[in-house]
Parts: sequence; C-alpha cells; structure tokens
Amino acid sequence: MLKGVMTIGANTMVSRVLGFVRDVILARAFGASALGDAFFVAFRIPNLFRRLFGEGAFSQAFIPVLGEYKATRSDRETQDFVDDVTGWLSLALVVVTALGMLAAPWVVMVIAPGFSAHPDKFALTVELLRITFPYLFFISLTALAGGILNTYGKFSVPAFTPVFLNLAMIFAALVLAPWLGNPAVAVAWGVFLGGLVQLLFQVPFLRQIGRLPRPRLRRRDPGVAKVLKLMGPAIFGSSVAQLNLFLSTILASFLATGSVSYLYYSDRLVEFPLGVFGVALGTVVLPALSQQQALQDHEHFNKTLDWALRLVLIIGIPATVGLLVLGQPLLISLFRYGAFDMHAVEMSQRSLIGYGLGIVPIIAVRVLAPAFYARQNTRTPVKIAVVALIANMVFSLLLIWPLAHAGLALATSLAAVVNAMLLYLALRRASAYAPRPGWVALVLKVIAASALMGVALYWLQGEAAQWLTLDMPGRLLWLAGLVSAGMAIFFVAAWLLAIPELRQLLRRKKTHG
Repeated sequence: MLKGVMTIGANTMVSRVLGFVRDVILARAFGASALGDAFFVAFRIPNLFRRLFGEGAFSQAFIPVLGEYKATRSDRETQDFVDDVTGWLSLALVVVTALGMLAAPWVVMVIAPGFSAHPDKFALTVELLRITFPYLFFISLTALAGGILNTYGKFSVPAFTPVFLNLAMIFAALVLAPWLGNPAVAVAWGVFLGGLVQLLFQVPFLRQIGRLPRPRLRRRDPGVAKVLKLMGPAIFGSSVAQLNLFLSTILASFLATGSVSYLYYSDRLVEFPLGVFGVALGTVVLPALSQQQALQDHEHFNKTLDWALRLVLIIGIPATVGLLVLGQPLLISLFRYGAFDMHAVEMSQRSLIGYGLGIVPIIAVRVLAPAFYARQNTRTPVKIAVVALIANMVFSLLLIWPLAHAGLALATSLAAVVNAMLLYLALRRASAYAPRPGWVALVLKVIAASALMGVALYWLQGEAAQWLTLDMPGRLLWLAGLVSAGMAIFFVAAWLLAIPELRQLLRRKKTHG
C-alpha cells in the first residue's frame, strides 16, 4: 500500500509543480484584482458540483460498492454494475450542467453576492461560469474512471491525469489570452479543454483492464441502488464540506478587492502537501479498507488505519512548520511578479498562516472519513460534517472582523480540527479503531524534530529584501536549497531521536505493500 501512496504522491507532485507554474502565470496576469476574483469564483463553482458528482459523494459511495463487487461477485456482474452506474451518472451530469449554465447569474448572486455592487465584475463572472461549467461533466466522469482504476490498483494514471488541466490552462494563458484579449476568458476556455483531455486520457487504460464503461440506464442493478442509497447522506456531507469553502467566498466578496485572490493563492500553497500526500493517502486507503471490510478482516483494517494516521503526523507536522516558516519566501518566489505586488504577498501570507494550521487535521479527515465509507456508513461523517460547518460559521463570524480574510482561513482550519476529532471519537466508540502502542512518544519526537527544523529554516531564510533582489531562477534555486535543507534537518533529527515508526513505515512490509 505504501507503494501506491508513493506512486500517487510522485505523479501528484508533477501535477502540483505544473499547478504552481500555472499559478505563477495567473498571478502575473491577474494579480489580486477584480479580474482574478471573477475567474477564481467562476472556477470554484463547478468544483463544488465536482465534489458532489465526482471524487466526493459519488466516489465515497461508488468505490466501496465496486470493491465489494470485485471481491465477491463475478466479472460479468461487476461490468454490468459499472455500465449502469456510468449511464445514470452521465444523465445526471448533463441535466446539472445545462441548468448551471442557464442559471449562471443566479448562481453567482448566491455564491458571491458582494459582486453585485460591481456590475462589470459580476457580468464577467457570469460569462466565465458559463464557459467553465461543462468542466463539471468531464471531470466527474474522469473521477468515475479514476475510481475504477484505483480499485484495480492502477494508481498512477488517475494521479497523473490532473497534469492535463494545468497544461491546458497554461496554454490558454500564454497562447489564447493574447488572441482573445481577456486572459480570464482565455483561461476559462483552458479549463473546458483541460476537463475534456483528462477524460479522454483515461479511456485506453480502462480498456486495458477490461472495465471501459458502456453507459446504459437499466433500473434493476442492486449495486446502483446501493450507491444511490449511500450517496444520499454523502451528497449532504460533501455539500457541507463545500459550504465551508463557499462561506469564506461569500464573506470575502464583501471585503476589500483582492481578498478572494489572497485566499486563493495561500490555499494553493497549502494544497501542495494536501494534494501530494493527503489525496494520495486517502485515495489508497479507501479501496484497501473497503476490501478488508468486505472480507471482514478487522485486524488488517485496524492496522491499515493506524498506519495511515501515523503517516499523517510524520509528514503533516513538518510540512506545517516548513510552510509557516517559509511562507513569505514561497509567495515571493512563486507569485511576486507582474501585477502581484508586495502588498499582495503580505496579505496572502496572513491567510497562509490560517490555512497552514489546518494541514494535519485536514489530512486526518481524509483518512478517518474513508474508514466510515469503507464500512458503507455515510451517515456518521455527515452528522459530524454538519457540526463542523456550524463551527466554521461561528469561527468565521467571530474572526472576520479582527483578522479580515485571514480570519476566514483560520476558521477553516479550526473547523477541520473539530471534524477530525469527532470522526476519531466516533470510530473509537464504534470499536472500529484502536490505536496501537507508541503514539505519545511518536507525537513528541515528531514535534521536536519539526521544531528544530523550523528554527534552522527561520535563521537561514534571510530578509524579504534579499529575495526581491533576485530574479525567478535565483529565488527558486534558493527556495529549493531551503526546502532540501529543511528535509535533511528533519530526517537527521528524527534519526537522532530514534523514531522507529519512521523506519518501519517506510519499509515495504508485506501487510501493507
């Protein structure tokens, strides 16, 4: 299983690096302006529905049932199930996409009501949303294909697929933008193209494993009924999770121009460890837990979950410390060009601190929630997500006044802490998980090694003025040196502190390989 995490992490790393290249180009073109605010809101809306119909509620219901079919049913029954699910999902996506494009003005009014005071920004957001909304159709079917491939152990293909979205957006910003005249419109068409290419890329690999769907609308497949039953609570749960993000967007739309962009760029930095490690771990854990649950292998279910949670701490804590300490050099190196000035760097750094504190709990949620989905229990995570949503609302309203956009980022992290703690306690109460020995020592040693790394990086990073004198290659070279030094310091400190879990977890044991 570790091999799967490493494979997904490596491929996701390529995608994230290209994502940073994309964001550097977008920052140069948009800065923290009305143009950027309009595009980021328009891009975020189809992403909400993607989380519902794609890797969110649908995957949470589909992958456990597919894992059960793979483990206990015939090849013919499994293929029938895949065909039926694809047909019904495609029909739902066509309807939702058409309605979303028609209702674009009302959708923008709900999601970013503050834009209504700026007619040009509002009109541009509506135009961009109509271009990007079909991305929902393509990326949701891409998520379906990825779920099938992951269940059959083909982790590298779905992990590499997002590369094509970044390439399409980079192409649009560099090639289409001068031709169309408006970079936001050009990049929106890049999103459309990227969604289509991602879907087409996975088709040959589905054919290779004999699971290329042939969509149909048969009503009698019991697996489809089970997916729909599980999706009900999961849709609500995914909606709750996305409402946390949209609450921030709604409130930020009333703040100073640029606030939505500050949140976007800082969130992009936090998404790097979340994407490279958090998504990889969650993607591998769900199929593994689903098949262990289908076989009633409770011992390995517990071992897998404990293994994953230890990895969350070993990677998440140093990633948090490194991101917080190197926040300003990261923002300067990646985004401080063109329209993205030093004020935008300082504002984005504030929200980066708020988001960064949520790295460990957010990754933990991506491990703990699949433990419920694998048990085909989607109701408990939904109830907990509702509590987390309420907590996020309270934290946001309390923190937005003293901290502005940074308060919204911090509220998101605090809500993630609530979510992770309640999921953990619910698993313990259900006797679905019992921590193995050695947790206290592990936490203390990882914190000590991370603190040593943080102090060293603080003294090595220098002043902002020094970074501003360098060109992009110089900044990136210095940044790469700091990141490499930080990793080396952490691992040396971990070795000196004799963290046995680090050596054990990185050894490909038969039980996890």
